[in-house]
Amino acid sequence: MPFRDAIQGIIKKADKAWEEFSHPTSQPPGPSNNGPPPPPIPAATRPPAYQEPGLQPQIYWQPNLHSQAPVSANFYHEQGQHGWGNQESQNYVDHPQNSFHSPQGDALIVRALINHGHPDHAQKFTSARLSSHQTLGRPRGCLSARITAPVARGIWPAFWLLPKDPFKWPEDGEVDIMEAWNGDAVNHTCLHWGHFNGEDWDKHRVLETPIPNINSPQGVRYDFIWDEDESTGRGRLAWLIDGRPIMRAEKPPGTRKMSDFRILINIAVGGNVCQGVMPSDGCYETVVRELAMWDAPPWGWTQFESIWNDCKDGNTM
Repeated sequence: MPFRDAIQGIIKKADKAWEEFSHPTSQPPGPSNNGPPPPPIPAATRPPAYQEPGLQPQIYWQPNLHSQAPVSANFYHEQGQHGWGNQESQNYVDHPQNSFHSPQGDALIVRALINHGHPDHAQKFTSARLSSHQTLGRPRGCLSARITAPVARGIWPAFWLLPKDPFKWPEDGEVDIMEAWNGDAVNHTCLHWGHFNGEDWDKHRVLETPIPNINSPQGVRYDFIWDEDESTGRGRLAWLIDGRPIMRAEKPPGTRKMSDFRILINIAVGGNVCQGVMPSDGCYETVVRELAMWDAPPWGWTQFESIWNDCKDGNTM
């Protein structure tokens, strides 16, 4: 089959999937975990009663996700097919079929298109890796987004943070907010700032949270809160999912200041975490809505201690 016909077929299937996604007639499939998981977050959760009267958090950055706005207005396309340090198979490109704003509403779509039969190796597994022009920009605040993530074998979607260029990985730090892989509806909340051996054995914090509705049309709300004293480099970090405190961590000494960190949104294909499994031909989408940076957590800074106390310490790896 000529490539033009093949890719048009994939895009038609993707558009049909988008229609079904926008007007679902059935519930998405449940998780397919490879072992006994910790207790899941309920599909319908209510934020705790932390409301701070009279002091509502304010948005200080929110990208324009209107269908007529170019993705490049908010994000830079990081491109390449060199494995990205994890033996990944995708080719990150800036093609409009791999990243665009939905014509059906304010949403950012990142697509991985899989075509094993394509004669050009660079076109077999295309995807997008977006890096925000905007950094967190402040010593404390809250980054939030509502995300529908694909759940499929060999697929690895992520919503995460790295310091702005130039930076040194992993010493400068990495923050993972939404990360799921290989068909499991499990979120991996992570903080990395060292290698995985020798004296760096404990320089990671990770917590796994099953989210049965991770690929639901309404999406899942993710919040990352940071509070840093830039004069000392000390600070505290907290992660929430659908309003529920999940993980906390002290900001590691020597890592870059939080105001330097930028947003990354991508879908990887294969790679170490997928254990050599590759996805079937088709289209896999991450849908990002309500992306914003706030000057305070959802219930204000006076309630941060309550949020902190309700979080768990991340596990070492």
